Amino acid sequence: MSKSYSGPVASSRTAFGQIKSFAFAAPWWAKNRHVQTIYGRYFGQHPTIAFEPERVELEDGDFIDLAWAPKPTQCKGLLILFHGLEGSKDSHYIKHAVYVLSQQYHCVVMHFRGCSGAVNRTHRAYHSGETSDPKVIISLLQIRYPNQPLYAMGFSLGGNMLCKLNAEYGAMNPLSGSVVVSAPLRLDACADAINHGFAKVYQRRLLRSMQANLKAKMQTMDYTGKVRISIQEIEQLSSFERFDENVTAPLHGYAGAQDYYTQCSGLSFLHAIEKPTLLIHALDDPFMNEEVIPSEHQLSPSVAYELSQNGGHVGFFTGLPWRVKCDHIALRALDFLTEIDEIKT
Repeated sequence: MSKSYSGPVASSRTAFGQIKSFAFAAPWWAKNRHVQTIYGRYFGQHPTIAFEPERVELEDGDFIDLAWAPKPTQCKGLLILFHGLEGSKDSHYIKHAVYVLSQQYHCVVMHFRGCSGAVNRTHRAYHSGETSDPKVIISLLQIRYPNQPLYAMGFSLGGNMLCKLNAEYGAMNPLSGSVVVSAPLRLDACADAINHGFAKVYQRRLLRSMQANLKAKMQTMDYTGKVRISIQEIEQLSSFERFDENVTAPLHGYAGAQDYYTQCSGLSFLHAIEKPTLLIHALDDPFMNEEVIPSEHQLSPSVAYELSQNGGHVGFFTGLPWRVKCDHIALRALDFLTEIDEIKT
């Protein structure tokens, strides 16, 4: 699809260690949080990316599927993208980010286990704090491209994971910079927020996908002692908290949902991030509430937090109803990466 983009969206340099307004104005007809969350996905014009697949075999017998976008003629570095819950390379936000950023960066999407369309081979899956698989892929990229700077961009669940990953790396972080969009930085608050009102529609849709994936795996391998439910009880998991209590937590070594939320919420890791990281969030995100918004004292000097009044969850689209543009976030990410490149040099 032929598509142009308009240029920078930032009016000033990034304010690290601070909370600032995000330069986004929702169209008059699309200020509603649910319109911003839903409309762009279903009615926007999305670019077609000629991804090349790659399967990386893991030491535990499982695999990770990557999707490589075409390399630009003049490449400024590698950019690894992490999708959200039940997302993939086909998620509209991934496509728009790759379309814009691949004009300067060699982009690769890392599918979390089970999200590429192929059922993974082991019991374990992925979650908001699972950083071991991304570390394997990042190490692989470092070996394969030793002279290329490496960057990352994470959306929603992938953004929360990226905050935790950056903090775990600390000063030894191989990522030169990161962009995090609509991250559920307080997992307990988000599990509660999405279980009320219209937001329950999103929860039901995501849970149906998670339940179907779990059922497919339970039909091929024995989950006795791995989770707290039988295959017949999967459809009774009617909330994220119930799913996390009975599946996510026991499957990945946590005592329960609250233990998982406490150990994996990105908010508690922001102070330990030592490489430039930009977080973007909308105050009206229907997946969350104000408890996910950090205080400035929770930010390290390397973290910038930009907050808009509108934007929904991974929305931030502009334009007219018949000509929606979903590249605003990607353009801000491009500005940010360009800025930190200039700082490095």
